Amino acid sequence: MSYAEDIKAASTLIAAQGGKWDAIEAEAVARMRAQNKFKTGLDIARYTAAIMRRDMAAYDADPANYTQSLGCWHGFIGQQKMISIKKHFGSTKGRYLYLSGWMVAALRSEFGPLPDQSMHEKTSVPALIEELYTFLRQADARELGGLFRELDAARAAGDEVKAKSIQEQIDNHETHVVPIIADIDAGFGNAEATYLLAKKMIEAGACALQIENQVSDEKQCGHQDGKVTVPHEDFLQKVRACRYAFLELGVDDGIIVTRTDSLGAGLTKQIAYSSEPGDLGDQYNAFLDCEEVTVDDLSPSDVVIKRDGKLMRPKRLPSNLYQFRPGTGEARCVLDSITSLQNGADLIWIETEKPHIGQIGGMMNEIRKVIPNAKLVYNNSPSFNWTLNFRQQVFDAWVEAGKDVSAYDRTKLMSVDYDSSELAAEADERIRSFQRDASREAGIFHHLITLPTYHTAALSTDNLAREYFGEQAMLGYVKNVQRAEIRQGIACVKHQNMAGSDIGDDHKEYFAGEAALKASGKDNTMNQFAA
Repeated sequence: MSYAEDIKAASTLIAAQGGKWDAIEAEAVARMRAQNKFKTGLDIARYTAAIMRRDMAAYDADPANYTQSLGCWHGFIGQQKMISIKKHFGSTKGRYLYLSGWMVAALRSEFGPLPDQSMHEKTSVPALIEELYTFLRQADARELGGLFRELDAARAAGDEVKAKSIQEQIDNHETHVVPIIADIDAGFGNAEATYLLAKKMIEAGACALQIENQVSDEKQCGHQDGKVTVPHEDFLQKVRACRYAFLELGVDDGIIVTRTDSLGAGLTKQIAYSSEPGDLGDQYNAFLDCEEVTVDDLSPSDVVIKRDGKLMRPKRLPSNLYQFRPGTGEARCVLDSITSLQNGADLIWIETEKPHIGQIGGMMNEIRKVIPNAKLVYNNSPSFNWTLNFRQQVFDAWVEAGKDVSAYDRTKLMSVDYDSSELAAEADERIRSFQRDASREAGIFHHLITLPTYHTAALSTDNLAREYFGEQAMLGYVKNVQRAEIRQGIACVKHQNMAGSDIGDDHKEYFAGEAALKASGKDNTMNQFAA
């Protein structure tokens, strides 16, 4: 329904009340409706799931159509990100939000900062999803409120052409609401616990849930040691639990992203159940590190399996965990990914130890032999030392090509001494093109950075503290923050407006008419930023 049609509909409704609603202004109703496109989180989940499905189809047609996101740990951070994207690029198309379980643990837990081991409150994740969408919807309301003011000014000036143009902008307004890929960790318990939490996350607005194949009660950050995986059948119970949650809530095209940590996980908590040779459990167990034994070799607590007609004892640690054979990580990742996609997953995520297109592409090539349209969500992780990794990749490529590298020490390539070198320039170009190249060569549909705004908040705060509490004092804030905000057109320099002051004034006028006590008068200091 267009803006004009909504005004007409509201007028008809008001007129039908026999005078009781005559103080209600139809255009104000239309404005408030336009500023609140999404009434519930489920409305958002359905809307954004359709966006992701279209984007996935576009990527299948052309891998240049990859998508991106940044991890956001607060609604304001997500809001400012999307406002900036609209300002710089004119559209939010292909840009999502990522919700990192690591950042929930580190920044949003009532216990204070925690390691990424699923120890934070389960409710923290749906609460953050709801918060992110509250701020994105407020960004819509704020932007439309500005258009309504421009429309009123054009009408007051008798400029019908401009008024018509603004009304078209209102009708075609692009929302700041975009898909969120939300981290449900390892499901926070059994399949029932996963289902219950998935429902809460979907009800808050999540259209895409990312779940990993680690043991819930011993889950570790994907870039740390000590990861323990579970057999496929155990994991698939949780994948099905997520699908049931989507279907129960009417989000029929919800997205499930299954993450495998097998590349860095050398342990499993249990031996998979197998009913016949070659089944999924048997394939999982085939990766176990075993030694051949006889009955006489066994101790009372030993567990044994039969492999190729032989009695084999899996290596078991004092922790009661079983060990995989070294060097099987990539093969396990491939099997994990194929199995997930064959059992309801829409996208896969392989957690690697470095950003290397050859490594990622090698695994994806194997996966695509079975699942031709397999698509990857990839973590462009801050846990990687991108500078060192890519400088070493260039160094190794030059060695292989027979190029002279005598001017470089491979172990010290992070040094500032190399920043202006030819090698550093080539490495930076590889970093710049990594997402484009990896999407083309390694099947990556979605690139995300899990923790970027954690790091930007720390960096900007450090810079401000150094200047403000040092010799620069107030100039440290004015020069490096406020003046930069003004000159770069950062909307929140008018922080009262960003926090909803003008929206509040509009509502006061709707509710109280001429009696409204508005905050945006001539004495409002925000007027100093009008220029």
